Amino acid sequence: MSQLPDNPDALYGDVIMDHYRSPRHRQRLERPDAEAEEFNPFCGDRANLQLQVAGSVSNDAVIAGVSAVAEGCSIIQASASLLADGVHGRTVDEASDLSQLFRDLMQGKPLPPVALEELGELGALEVVRQYPVRIKCALLPWVALEEGLRRLR
Repeated sequence: MSQLPDNPDALYGDVIMDHYRSPRHRQRLERPDAEAEEFNPFCGDRANLQLQVAGSVSNDAVIAGVSAVAEGCSIIQASASLLADGVHGRTVDEASDLSQLFRDLMQGKPLPPVALEELGELGALEVVRQYPVRIKCALLPWVALEEGLRRLR
């Protein structure tokens, strides 16, 4: 098994470390339309996600508010922050599509160039695939997102 370097900057790069050190969208929402929490008992990682939509709840409703609070390693915290940036302003269906695209990235499925464009900064987490034990860290906030989207529907 590969050993992680002592300096996480060497592995994760600027985007991941920026979102780890300065996570976005951590402010709790006053009246979320959906909330989901996921917990990994093996490592202690936890992700809490809140979503608020503009107007009535539907598949084409726009996600107007996101709160993504993660506890644990740098990967889960960066992933939650990048997720929140990525889904804010998208419709419920678009957020669901982005979630599937991110899963495909983490599973090593070949992605067309347009998909990599759609992922934007989330593509920085592709490096996590080199360390299979860390993939669950990256995916945990996305599991919470999928549950939150299910509750919106």
